[in-house]
Amino acid sequence: MPQPSKKVMINILLGLFIILSIGLLVYYSPAIIKIMSSMDNFRAYIHSTGHWGPVMFILFQILQIVVAPIPGEVVQIAGGYIYGVTLGSLYTTIGLIIGSAIAFYFTRFIGRAYISRLMQKKNNKWMSLIHDEKKFSAFLFIFFVIPGLPKDMLVFVAALTSISSFRFFTILIVGRLPWIIASTVVGSTIHMQQYTIAIIISVVAVIGFVFGYIYREKLVGLFSRSDSTKAKPKAIPSYSTNRASRKIKRDTT
Repeated sequence: MPQPSKKVMINILLGLFIILSIGLLVYYSPAIIKIMSSMDNFRAYIHSTGHWGPVMFILFQILQIVVAPIPGEVVQIAGGYIYGVTLGSLYTTIGLIIGSAIAFYFTRFIGRAYISRLMQKKNNKWMSLIHDEKKFSAFLFIFFVIPGLPKDMLVFVAALTSISSFRFFTILIVGRLPWIIASTVVGSTIHMQQYTIAIIISVVAVIGFVFGYIYREKLVGLFSRSDSTKAKPKAIPSYSTNRASRKIKRDTT
């Protein structure tokens, strides 16, 4: 009896993992929705776990990135509401990095073929950018910087490209950290009932979203051109050219 190939075994294990993940998500979705139904409910649940509170909060952030349909801004604002700006930003960033690493390396080393077929079915216009690393890096940065856009799917997309892990996670952290901090500030000020600051940041975020969404393609082109300009080496005059110029100078004198 022929033994199943390694590729077949990986596909079977991957399928079982996906089915198990979907089953767990469906089973625990009502509890997750109830916990996330309000900031006070989420805060009460996190505090009820005692010393495990930061770990549970980070797990929620990881789930938000990998599988759960929870808007990232909700968890970020909740981080500030529960822990304040400093710890809220720290725990949110830790969850962001771990969750993004799971999604990135899972796609790159295990589920690459499956995710690739899934993205091809989407037939998104901007998918053509993945063949140009400079434009795709600029696209990632712009997309991460603009508040309100769905960013987590780009982690899976980036893993399908040849972009290096260091480059991707640098863009991820630099692009997302400003709005992570801003979101935790909103959550902290809401908890302290200082609504003026929260309103100002929210208005700036809305303006940033509208401006970024309208001019996203121009911004990608601008960043990718500036990147290529910086990377372009300077021309080095050849020896023969220098020699000819010196000869002309002697003749004229």
